[in-house]
Amino acid sequence: MQTLKVGMISFAHGHAFGYLNGLNQISEVKVVGIADENADRVKEVCEKQQIPYYADYNDLLKQDIDAVVICSENAKHAELTIAAAKAKKHVLCEKPLGISVEEMKEMIAACEQNGVQLMTAFPCRYLPAVTQAKAAIENGEIGEIVAVKGTNHGGNPGGWFVDPALSGGGAMLDHTVHVMDLLNWILKSDVKEVYGYAATLFSEQLPVDDAGMVHVKFANGAFAVIDTSWSRNKAFPTWGDVTMEIIGTKGTISVDALGQINELYSEENGKAIWSYWGDDMDAYMIRDFVHALLNDKQVPVTGEDGLKSAQVAIAAYASLKTGQPVAL
Repeated sequence: MQTLKVGMISFAHGHAFGYLNGLNQISEVKVVGIADENADRVKEVCEKQQIPYYADYNDLLKQDIDAVVICSENAKHAELTIAAAKAKKHVLCEKPLGISVEEMKEMIAACEQNGVQLMTAFPCRYLPAVTQAKAAIENGEIGEIVAVKGTNHGGNPGGWFVDPALSGGGAMLDHTVHVMDLLNWILKSDVKEVYGYAATLFSEQLPVDDAGMVHVKFANGAFAVIDTSWSRNKAFPTWGDVTMEIIGTKGTISVDALGQINELYSEENGKAIWSYWGDDMDAYMIRDFVHALLNDKQVPVTGEDGLKSAQVAIAAYASLKTGQPVAL
């Protein structure tokens, strides 16, 4: 049986733990090392799972591995991806792919030049409500898409996420890209114009935005608005949401991507809790990444896909500065 040897670079983003769990579920995968400049961040997982630790990611890249999973701060994605590409390692990179259009193009080019694949981590494509909505649209059940209202709300993650030098932006960057990728995937039409509004509404003295509205016009005539925010405080029953209201010429589809929940009302917790019981989107995404590489096939979510979604958020920030729509 062929084995894919995988290394992980940085656990700065908490999604790394879910991705590691996904890798551990696949018999054809061996996790051969974790690199993180912050040893305390990965000490427990390395010791518990007996995974070799590397303080310097370059030392991990020198090992006999086939691919890496990068979950660093956003501002480090480009450096790490390009280094991995030059070391001839395939890459799965956390979203957003990068914090500028230029660096994302460099990441894509580096992977192409070195004969390795670059996949952007967009696990929301694997949620049942999303895949079922996409199938219904492709079957013509609601006609031609006219408009979409999307939301991606969550809590303020704090830490490096609110440091613009490391994150590249606030909630409008963090929470535009998931829904934007779904829109690109479903509508299959290029974005022609972006208008963005962002502000700091839910936290005092925050150096980045924690709320935003992104308006998008597509080449096929459809338009969309995405409500992005870190508006969910600790009293909210879960971390947030991903929703879409998709309006067609023959009907409407409502998508609550994380709607597979149990509602728990507990005096011990002092609040309601929504416990998600649905399919593990991270595990499905990791499986597809691994199987594409083992079978020498195209990864399902490319670097170009990551660029197409992130450039909308970047354009929204440009629009915010001028108060005018930005053409792509």
